[in-house]
Amino acid sequence: QVQLVESGGGLVQAGGSLRLSCSASGRTFVGYAMGWFRQAPGKEREFVAGINWSGSRKYYIDSVKGRFTISRDNAKNTVYLQMNSLKPEDTAVYSCAASRNYATITTRGNEYDYWGQGTQVTVSS
Repeated sequence: QVQLVESGGGLVQAGGSLRLSCSASGRTFVGYAMGWFRQAPGKEREFVAGINWSGSRKYYIDSVKGRFTISRDNAKNTVYLQMNSLKPEDTAVYSCAASRNYATITTRGNEYDYWGQGTQVTVSS
């Protein structure tokens, strides 16, 4: 079992920045690839960014490339999502997830094994 807890969400003006953190406990953190997803009201959950076990591989959806950065600190069992130049359309509940398929990055939510409870990000115009 892996327990994931997100933090760092909040209200920010357009153009601002937030850094989300996802702390993991339980099984060895390095054994998992990690992903960030988001879900806006009335919309389906959307993959945002992913990182493999070592941090050597990262993947972003087009709408956040150049603005968001995913990283991980395996010594601290934590994955981060630095979000810059935020836009109102980034408003959503952001959740982190862990996949046992540690070597690759998948964008499919059903291929992740553990999920956090989510943190709200609201970007005002």
